[in-house]
Amino acid sequence: MRGVDLFSRTWTALLEAVGNLTAEDFARPSGCTGWLVRDLVCHLVIDAQDVLITLVTPADTAPTRDAVTYWTIDDHEAGGDDPLAALTVRLAAAYQDPALLTFHLDDVGSAAGRAARLADPALRVATQGEVLTAGDYLDAYVLEWTLHHLDLIADLPGAARPPAEGLARARQLIEGIAGGPFPAALPDTDVLLIGTGRRQPDEAQRAALERSGVRYPVALG
Repeated sequence: MRGVDLFSRTWTALLEAVGNLTAEDFARPSGCTGWLVRDLVCHLVIDAQDVLITLVTPADTAPTRDAVTYWTIDDHEAGGDDPLAALTVRLAAAYQDPALLTFHLDDVGSAAGRAARLADPALRVATQGEVLTAGDYLDAYVLEWTLHHLDLIADLPGAARPPAEGLARARQLIEGIAGGPFPAALPDTDVLLIGTGRRQPDEAQRAALERSGVRYPVALG
């Protein structure tokens, strides 16, 4: 399962996880440094808007990126000095009632999901000055949805986890970005959290990672 199907599977699971949040959950810390759950949900609204914009921005030149090279290494963390991250926090606070934020995400997110299902995977689309096929663009977002699903439930141990197939594909994408495979003994979730700096490895994991020679952590932009 790749591209459109896996995008839809992981996005639907993430939207369902947000829909199951209580009002109190929005004030919990997320897995993104410096962000509460409400900030992360607001970021997902912006992500959904980006998907909609990109899928209706066709390009007539050859692709310059694929699902792996779409991602760049970013020095900013979610809670750092990135102006967009700071704006996201202010926007999230402006909603005040978490129900309004959930409604907005459901509205825009459902539209993004429909647009993805209708997209021709071979269509070339433009985003951030680069060109990808729609299939590669949607495949890249499997990593985004899976990581943010883990971020969403970081302080919610009883919440539903991301789909296993999304975790597996996200691991493949992280390994492509990091330049090699992570130790096979590391579960997919650990690879994603450690590989992106969301969690520090324990001593045994650190030793295995050093032996593997893989580059970590990588901050994705």
